[in-house]
Amino acid sequence: MVVVGLVMHFGAVYPGGQSDDVIDSAPTAALRGLVFSAGAMLIPLLAVIFTRLIFREPILKGLGISFKINRWWWIGWLLMPVIALAVLGVTLLMPGAKWTPDSVMMRQAMQSMPEEIGVWGVLGISLLSGLFQGATFNAVFAFGEEIAWRGFLVKEFKGKKFLTAALWIGIIWGFWHAPLILNGHNYPRHPVAGVLMMVIFCLLLTPMLMYFRQKSGSVIVPAIMHGTFNAVVGVSAVVITPANDLLYGGPGLAGFIVLLAVNTCLYLYDKYIIKENIFTTRL
Repeated sequence: MVVVGLVMHFGAVYPGGQSDDVIDSAPTAALRGLVFSAGAMLIPLLAVIFTRLIFREPILKGLGISFKINRWWWIGWLLMPVIALAVLGVTLLMPGAKWTPDSVMMRQAMQSMPEEIGVWGVLGISLLSGLFQGATFNAVFAFGEEIAWRGFLVKEFKGKKFLTAALWIGIIWGFWHAPLILNGHNYPRHPVAGVLMMVIFCLLLTPMLMYFRQKSGSVIVPAIMHGTFNAVVGVSAVVITPANDLLYGGPGLAGFIVLLAVNTCLYLYDKYIIKENIFTTRL
């Protein structure tokens, strides 16, 4: 990841300025950033393969790879657009947030659609396409990360308490993003503060992904959730201005609030309704 970060930095993969003009005027740099980010997601998979080879262990055996579909696959997948809409709603409550249905991004999106479809029609289509993208193309790249965080590391933390493992995995996952964040990913206006923000974000996202990994019995489920989350959570940016990467959207404070609420609901459901107590037991 350090090498990737250096390549991104010296290759100007992400726009380096703090102003909207700089960021909005660099679509080529943004595309390069997307390509590098997708490639970086495969690095944990390579690290897992290399580690297993070094210790002469079966490469992917015992890491939770299962294609036995159950209801938790569907629940985890369909939960992502619900979270995206919740993030949109909470973002609108953030200081300075303004509902802007005629934003540049919205006008660009509506150019290829019938005029009568309206703003909510565009958002609906974006969520549906995000569901498809998240379960296909995005899931492949997300698997590159999830096989490490929710596969290899969950195995390594076997015997530890669920929340203890989630804490350490979240911290490791968050700091793993540091080279990307320092080069402008997710927090282009606040790259240094963004590293801490990303750690908090990963800490809040990890319990949910681990819970679905445990309930479904497959690391493929968090990969689909991760990929779908990435595909749909950006709907806030389409209709809310001005941009504020510390407060708005999934990786901002609005996303933190929503993820904390989701984790709380899962905990209460697990403890008082189905009484499995996954959050308080050992892996």
